[in-house]
Amino acid sequence: MFDPYSQIITNTVKTTETAILVGVYLNSATHSEHNLDELHNLADAANVHTAAELVQFRNKPESATYIGSGKLAELKELVNAHDANLVIFDNDLAPSQTKNLEDELKIKVIDRTELILDIFASRAQTIESKLAVELAQLEYSLPRLKKMWTHLERQGVGGVGLRGPGEKQLEVDRRLAQKRIQLLKNELTEIHNRRKREVAARTEHRTVSLVGYTNAGKSSIMNALTNSDVFVKNMLFATLDTRTRKWNLPGWGPVLLSDTVGFVKNLPHHLVASFRATLEETHNADLLLHIADTTSKHIHTEIDAVYRVLDELDIRKKDTILVLNKIDSLEQKENLYHVIQKYPNAIQVSAKNNLGLDQLAAVVSNTLSKEFIELTVEMSVSNGQLLASLAKDGVILSKQFTNEIILVHCRLPKHVYGKLKNESEIKIINSSQNINDDDDKKW
Repeated sequence: MFDPYSQIITNTVKTTETAILVGVYLNSATHSEHNLDELHNLADAANVHTAAELVQFRNKPESATYIGSGKLAELKELVNAHDANLVIFDNDLAPSQTKNLEDELKIKVIDRTELILDIFASRAQTIESKLAVELAQLEYSLPRLKKMWTHLERQGVGGVGLRGPGEKQLEVDRRLAQKRIQLLKNELTEIHNRRKREVAARTEHRTVSLVGYTNAGKSSIMNALTNSDVFVKNMLFATLDTRTRKWNLPGWGPVLLSDTVGFVKNLPHHLVASFRATLEETHNADLLLHIADTTSKHIHTEIDAVYRVLDELDIRKKDTILVLNKIDSLEQKENLYHVIQKYPNAIQVSAKNNLGLDQLAAVVSNTLSKEFIELTVEMSVSNGQLLASLAKDGVILSKQFTNEIILVHCRLPKHVYGKLKNESEIKIINSSQNINDDDDKKW
């Protein structure tokens, strides 16, 4: 039996393809927005050889082919001159525009979203990420299903029962694809809910999440901070799945450090929606570390792109520390100077050479401490319920037993400290916050 969605998923970019890259940009676009550097890197990530590039500036895209007629003729010449078998647009094309371009060029045409989906499909390793990619691909491909059946007879007139086999098959395929989409959404919703419960249950440690542009070095920083060995490679989207490790933060204690998928500008909405479960760690984190690549020529654009995705995920308002990575590889110090001018509180590090990581740890510790109070509580060893409550609501740093008395050195949220003062049969020995003398007594 024909499986339409399996054909969609396997219709990916082949490693032997040679491509012409095309970008159509509005005249109002900034310089960083009308270059094809990132598309070139995306093509490399998909193992596609780039033969040539073509850029056009317009007031608005051409409705039929997105690109103007003159540039279309120039594109044909490039295709023939380089014997290219693929054209990749740095824009999102309508299904009709893709079809018209393929009719004109006689080769396959894909857009930026389809290329990113292809890369994600090749990188997905876990069940969760594979489901998310399949869902995004199906939602992208659903309005493009008709391209699969252009070789069958299509009857242009007539009513019910008079349509050609192509149209009948198209309706069957659309229903099958829609059914599969709903099944995938249900599965991912279950995963999302389970992930939310798992993350919410982690009350014993604070959580810090790494976010940033793809290939900015998030996984390298995780390895350097936690002495772990998560996969690291100099390529786009090397990481699609969330990895969480324990980070023994000096001056604080253990925290959970999470790393997940990187972002790019104009990240396809289908992918953002599909990967919400994977990004649950980021959504529930106490603090975000925004990792940026100082060696990138477009670092300002990349930083802004990450903030836009965080806005879309409704997590932009969280405490965030900007971390400028790869300072050891920086050739032109001017790039770093301009970034520091705009973001004076950014921390400069090199995960590769362990530069600046101590300063980063100190800043993270201080930031986490803003809403917490460190104190020592004297209580009876029989008060197990209160001890369990301290461990649940905060972090117990140490315990000291003396006869029937226990001294608990802990770190608590400020609102918990307020409630603690009303507990009976305890004594607050000292606190990191200025408190009145009346607080140092039995309540």
